[in-house]
Amino acid sequence: MTVVQVAKSKPDRTTICEDGDGHLRPDGQDQYTISEVAAFTGLSAHTLRWYERIGLMPHVDRSHTGQRRFTNRDLDWLAFVGKLRLTGMPVADMVRYAELVRSGDHTYPDRQALLEATRLDVLQRISELQDTLTVLDHKISTYAGARPVSARKGA
Repeated sequence: MTVVQVAKSKPDRTTICEDGDGHLRPDGQDQYTISEVAAFTGLSAHTLRWYERIGLMPHVDRSHTGQRRFTNRDLDWLAFVGKLRLTGMPVADMVRYAELVRSGDHTYPDRQALLEATRLDVLQRISELQDTLTVLDHKISTYAGARPVSARKGA
């Protein structure tokens, strides 16, 4: 698919971050420690605690000893946040989006607007990267077709 096709296409409906069955353990357990979540997501425990502190993570349940207990739903949310990070969305906008989600369904228009603005930014970056790739491909083909001066003189 070309950049033009991506730009013209409408985003397809996906169940990413909506299907909580993707992380079930063999015994059906739906609770994970912070170290298990860190290992699964690649995020540090410090980052996970920071996400919770700034309001990017919803309330994380605690065990009777005070340890965080993450659920499959938390893992799905973290996967979505990871996608938002890849878009280059500022943390403040991610926190705003999380606040909108927690506020309820009446915030759909605001959430949609935020995601549409992010999508436009991503498409612009893709276009810029495609232009950069074209320049690199041109340079690479130039060098591939060129022979060193020493090789032309019979050395």
